[in-house]
Amino acid sequence: MLSACGESAQLPISAGIGLNPQLPPPNPTWIPTINIAQVVGWPANTKPIPASGMRVNAFAGNLDHPRWLYVLPNGDVLVAETNAPQRPDDGAGIKGWLMKWAMNKAGAGMPSANRITLLRDSDGDGVAETRTVFIEELNSPFGMALVGDNFYVANTDALIKFHYNDGETHIAEPGIKVLDLPAGPINHHWTKNLLASRDGTRLYVTVGSNSNVGENGIDQELERAAIWEVDPRNSSYRVYASGLRNPNGLAWEPEGGALWTVVNERDEIGSDLVPDYLTSVPEGSFFGWPYSYYGQHPDQRVQPQRPDLVATAKVPDYALGPHTASLGLVYSHNANWPTPFNNGVFIGQHGSWNREPRSGYRVIFVPFQAGKPSGEPIDILSGFISADDEAYGRPVGVALDKRAALLVADDGGNTIWRVTALVPKQ
Repeated sequence: MLSACGESAQLPISAGIGLNPQLPPPNPTWIPTINIAQVVGWPANTKPIPASGMRVNAFAGNLDHPRWLYVLPNGDVLVAETNAPQRPDDGAGIKGWLMKWAMNKAGAGMPSANRITLLRDSDGDGVAETRTVFIEELNSPFGMALVGDNFYVANTDALIKFHYNDGETHIAEPGIKVLDLPAGPINHHWTKNLLASRDGTRLYVTVGSNSNVGENGIDQELERAAIWEVDPRNSSYRVYASGLRNPNGLAWEPEGGALWTVVNERDEIGSDLVPDYLTSVPEGSFFGWPYSYYGQHPDQRVQPQRPDLVATAKVPDYALGPHTASLGLVYSHNANWPTPFNNGVFIGQHGSWNREPRSGYRVIFVPFQAGKPSGEPIDILSGFISADDEAYGRPVGVALDKRAALLVADDGGNTIWRVTALVPKQ
């Protein structure tokens, strides 16, 4: 019934993917299109479908909403078992009720486990034999980074530092707060990802917007919809880039060293708008949110407008399809992968709620040449939606393990999947 109140796409999903996506006129509806797959988990002896020439196995299962991954230098895999914090003021009114209903259907309504779990594959068979609680009693943790013996965690409301000794499987000492991060009773986009600079002197933190398009008031968006640059030595920060509605994955491009991110764009102006995107992020850049999308396309819902800011909005590098909820990002620049998978990015697409028909619910690879996206995306893992139109799982974070195999956090299926080439390139 709810889906019938909305609208449907007039273009194929491919029209909103690539270097030059099609951007049709907005098609807003009073009741948003809600079309999300009921999460049911993976039946016994089933798993996602890998790309031709690849295989997939469960690295670890029976986790509690695993969303983000980090691989330590010794090969141990850390997984943030996490979910949204309490947000009493987020989503008031009928749209808020509909969103909460949709998130519960998607398996995102349960309390957060608030822990990081360590997984260890001691015998190298691609399956974790050891599982320990690495850090517990966190607050909706997400991003992680190790710099020297300092292990940083981005909780939803603060950046925390712990002392780490190589090889340890549990940290019992309490963490030290480096600085507060935007949170509060709305905290609409609650995830905060984290990436260290190559020399370890700076940390980059993603801070999503506190609304869809500023409907909670621009005063609630102070220093949000941005990437922060943090100096952990003196707990200072600055806004490195802005106008990014909900940036998540972060990575350094290995050839030129540029910072790249994937961003979830806005909802409720039609199934064909707006493409999520992959982009490089120059220092000081502005990407339009909330006043414009995909460069300088004004969003008339936002009043008053800011044509001065819109005129400066940067066009993203590569569109990933409307409403795909692209979250995870990791570079593959490794000879263990055959061409073209040895140069490009893996991206976890969590899956749409505001599109008919659905988009995302897959892991893709975008090839690169000369430090830029080149060519069409390739499905790496699919099969997350059943023949009965239910979701077995939802891919989120991605990482490469110590042997360059792709790890995928599936927070709907409560599993970490491991993908390898059948005949790895030597």
